[in-house]
Amino acid sequence: MTEADVLVIGSGISGLSYAIKISEQLPDTKITIVTKADEGESNTKYAQGGLAVVTDFDKDNFQKHIDDTMRAGDGENERSIVEMVIQEGPARFQELVNWGTRFDKGNDGDYKLGREGGHTENRIVHHKDITGFEIERALLKTANQSPNIQILDHHYVIDIITDHHVPGKPFDKKNINCYGAYVLDQKDKKIKKITAKITLVATGGAGHVYKNTTNPLIATGDGIAFVHRARGKVSNMQYYQFHPTAMYSKRDGMLFLVSEALRGDGAKLRTKNGEPFMHKYDEREELASRDIVARAIDNELITRGEDYVGLDCRNMDREKFIEHFPNIYKKCIAEGIDPFQQLIPVVPACHYLMGGIDVDRNGQSSINYLFAVGECTNSGLHGANRLASNSLLEGLVFGHNAAMKSVEYLKNDVFNYNDLSQIPEWNDDGMKIMDEMVLVSYLRKQLQEMMSDLVAIVKSNNRLELAKRKQQEIFEAVTELYNYSILSPQLSELRNLVNVSYLIIKHSLQMKENKGSFYNKDLANKPLTII
Repeated sequence: MTEADVLVIGSGISGLSYAIKISEQLPDTKITIVTKADEGESNTKYAQGGLAVVTDFDKDNFQKHIDDTMRAGDGENERSIVEMVIQEGPARFQELVNWGTRFDKGNDGDYKLGREGGHTENRIVHHKDITGFEIERALLKTANQSPNIQILDHHYVIDIITDHHVPGKPFDKKNINCYGAYVLDQKDKKIKKITAKITLVATGGAGHVYKNTTNPLIATGDGIAFVHRARGKVSNMQYYQFHPTAMYSKRDGMLFLVSEALRGDGAKLRTKNGEPFMHKYDEREELASRDIVARAIDNELITRGEDYVGLDCRNMDREKFIEHFPNIYKKCIAEGIDPFQQLIPVVPACHYLMGGIDVDRNGQSSINYLFAVGECTNSGLHGANRLASNSLLEGLVFGHNAAMKSVEYLKNDVFNYNDLSQIPEWNDDGMKIMDEMVLVSYLRKQLQEMMSDLVAIVKSNNRLELAKRKQQEIFEAVTELYNYSILSPQLSELRNLVNVSYLIIKHSLQMKENKGSFYNKDLANKPLTII
C-alpha cells in the first residue's frame, strides 16, 4: 500500500497547477501524481492556439469575453461560472507566467494576441503554435522542484476506491466517499493500492472513442468512466466538439491539428477546386464558432462526395506565418505541401468533450473528497460548445479553486474514515493472462467505427438507436473479456471507451433540440445553413 495526503490523477495543466498550489500552501503535505504515460504526455501538451484571457483592457473587457463564451456555448453555459472563470483569468495567467511560462511578446513588450473562431477581440496569448507544450514544460519543472510532490509515470488508474471497497461499510449512493485508487504500475505489472485523503481526477478527454481525433493516444475517457462506475454524477456527454481543421490523412488515429489561429490570421476555407463556401453557413464565415464550421465542412464533404476541403494560406504573409506557426509549416513541408502554393487538406476531427464529471465551482464532484478539473468535467463553463482556447483557462481557474478547497479540508482535517489499511489489495485470483491482444484491438476498432459512423457530427434518430444496440453488443463482449483476464492498460482503456460511448449515446437520445455541438438532423429547431 502507498499512502498520500493528496492523489492527483493526470499530469496536464489541471493536475500540475493544482498540485503546485497545494505544495506551496502546505509544504508538509504528501502529494502523489500518477500519469499513465510519460510525465509530460497530456492533452495540454498538444494545445496549439493558446490561452484566452483578457489582458488588453484598452480594447477588450470581461463582458466581451463572457458574451463570446455564452454565444459559443449556445446559452447552455452557467453564467455565474463563466463570469468567475473569465474574471479570475488574469490573476491565474500571471501565476502561470511567474512559474516560468513564456508567452510571445512584441517589440513594445506587450503580449502578442491572436484571435480565433467565436472571439470578437484579439485575446489569445500564445507561445508560437506550441503553447501547450510550453505550459507543460514550465509546470513540470516547477512540480519537479517541489520536494513534497512525487510523480509516478506509467501508472494507470484502474478504478477509484470508494465505500463499497471497505469491508462491512454500507454503500449509500447519495453519500459516497473516495479513499484513493487502484493503480497498475506498468513497469512491474502489479496493481497497487494508493490511499489518499483527497483525490483529484484530471484525466482529460476521450477523443479515441472515435476513429479520428486530434487527441493523443492517452485520451480514452478514463476518469469519466471510473467515476461513472463509482456512481458519481456525469452529464452533458452528448456535447462533443469536432475541430474543423485537422490535417487530412488516410490513416485512422491521431490527426495533426491545424490551429484555428490560422483562420484568425486570415486563412480561408475552400473546396478542393478552390471555391469558398463558409458564406453559405454563417455571416462570420471562417471565424464562426467551431460547431458551425465543422458542420459546414461535413455538409460540403457529404454533398460533394469528397474526402477533404482545403485551407487556403496562399495570401498570408510568409514571414509572419513561419514565425507564428513553425510547427504547422514543418508538418506541411514534411507531408509534401507548400502552404504558400497549395491548399492544406483538412477535415473535422473529434477534439473536445464539453460534458463529463459534474463539479461545482470548486471542482468538487458528487463523491466526497473527490475533485475533478479540466476536460473530464462538466463545469458549466463551456455549455454546448467550447469557445476556442478557453480550456487552458478552465484548467487554471478550477485547478486553483480546487486546490484552495483541498487546503481548507486538509487544514481542518474534515475526513470521514477509519483505518484505510482495512481496504483490501486488488485481487486477481482466478484471472488468466491474455496471450494475444487481437480481440482487444478488434473490439476497439469496432467501437470507434460505430461511433464515427453513427454518433459523430450529424446524428439521426435511426443512427442513434442502431448505435445503442451495437454498443450493447460490444459492451457484453468487453465485459466477458474483463471478467476473466488479468488487467492490462489496453483492456482497461477499452472498458473505459465502452463506458464513455454508452454515456454519449444515452445522453444524445435524451436530446429534444439541437444545441451547440449537438446536431440531430431529425430535430428541426435549427437548420444546417443559416444564411
